[in-house]
Amino acid sequence: MKLFKILGLVALILTLGAFSAKFTSVDEGYAIGDVATDFSLKNVDGAMVSLSDYNDAKGFLVIFTCNTCPYSVAYEDRINALDAKYKQQGVPVIAINPNNPVKKPGDSFAKMKVRATEKGFTFPYVLDEGQEIYPQYGATRTPHVFLLEKTSKGNVVRYIGAIDDNYQSASQVEEKYVENAVDAMLAGKEIKVTTTRAIGCGIKA
Repeated sequence: MKLFKILGLVALILTLGAFSAKFTSVDEGYAIGDVATDFSLKNVDGAMVSLSDYNDAKGFLVIFTCNTCPYSVAYEDRINALDAKYKQQGVPVIAINPNNPVKKPGDSFAKMKVRATEKGFTFPYVLDEGQEIYPQYGATRTPHVFLLEKTSKGNVVRYIGAIDDNYQSASQVEEKYVENAVDAMLAGKEIKVTTTRAIGCGIKA
């Protein structure tokens, strides 16, 4: 009898755990097709940056990244290249540092300014002060990319995930997830791969 009670209790815990997982997964950030809310975050040049500042934009590459993560560092040149390629086509990069600088001093605003200058960032590099924006998006890693399309309904999420399939070497990339998604969006075609797993460091809250 005692064994049946124990088994029954385990089954109940598993059932409640499964229900809880379903419940908590409801609010884990944006999904494909959601409309992203705007933000106002401070850039390394001191100016505030919002999506609404870009009147002529067709979309945005919102990339959560930072100074200290080796994965983010490995992608810095590629992020610069994405901005150079797509900004002139109406899809600029906006990079957001989501890390808590108390936990990661190397990701302080002062260090962000230094890094942006060293790497010659051509895009806004803003701080998610108070860490209010990254949870809305559901970003979990650095880097983590969200492609938004500017529409009459707002900025619609079209792609979420990794930049490409090889963080170690740009020359060995076989799948350029972000470029493929932006090219398809601009051409008015279906984006074949809309989500991939972001590979990088966990965001420091």
